[in-house]
Amino acid sequence: MNRNFFFIGIAFFGMINGIFNQLWLIFALLYVKPLAGPLLFGNISLTLMFASLMVSTATIVLGGIPAAVYERITGATESNHVSLWIWLAGTALLALPAAGNFLKIGL
Repeated sequence: MNRNFFFIGIAFFGMINGIFNQLWLIFALLYVKPLAGPLLFGNISLTLMFASLMVSTATIVLGGIPAAVYERITGATESNHVSLWIWLAGTALLALPAAGNFLKIGL
């Protein structure tokens, strides 16, 4: 399978978790509002989108940690199919709480 399909799937699960995971999104919004609020002109819509982007990025990074550990243990110099599957599965597991909202609302 082409590596691009793995990256598309990883980005998809990160996007789903960033947009539809209400708990993480509210948690990120509480911390983003005082810090990035003045930078975004106090606009709550921009602040919410920035918080969603932060949750998506955190999902992708946290999902990649087991894949990085696997690559370190096996001594791989670059990502192979096994580590990409681990990364995809990690982001999918992190996006499970948001899957119900995604299926209910749709994209």
